[in-house]
Amino acid sequence: MRPACPTRQRPVIPAPFQDIDRSECFIVQEERHTGQEIMQAAALWNAHGPDLFLSRGTIEILEIELRTHLPAGTQALADDALNLACRYQRLSGTAEIRFRLEKVRHDSCRRFHVDNVPLRLLCTYTGPGVQWKHADSEIIHDTPACWITLLKGRLYPGWSTKGAVLHRSPPISDLPVPVTRLLLTLDHPDACGMG
Repeated sequence: MRPACPTRQRPVIPAPFQDIDRSECFIVQEERHTGQEIMQAAALWNAHGPDLFLSRGTIEILEIELRTHLPAGTQALADDALNLACRYQRLSGTAEIRFRLEKVRHDSCRRFHVDNVPLRLLCTYTGPGVQWKHADSEIIHDTPACWITLLKGRLYPGWSTKGAVLHRSPPISDLPVPVTRLLLTLDHPDACGMG
């Protein structure tokens, strides 16, 4: 994350994301209901899209690359994901971001953890969303589909273990009916997997 320039006005960060700057705030969630068009597009991506779309770049580069992989009927999903990428980019202040849209059909990350990034944005379009808890608590919070979750990672300036929030992918392998999570992850361009 680049330091703020004292002579340049910082872009306006819409609530509730602006709260992430507070030292005691480690997670911000935004409730949202995306509507039928995006949900249908997500289902079509699950049926016909790649299992993993992973790229790094400016919003313009990401848009060009993503559009080359779009199955028919998934434009609304791409528009929403790119809108979230713009919001993340404004918040993080990085010129480039890592963009990961992935179908998850297993327990991909069973252990509660903190990421080695400054900030990570998660949005699960289909299936259960991220689970999280405070480091000093055993209460597990479930995130509904389509909600936006913004998490501080270990590389966030001033991050400390006091009050930290841990997260994990929800366990889905033991569910009675198979589930495909369609997960969007946005973070620093040098995040794990892009080196």
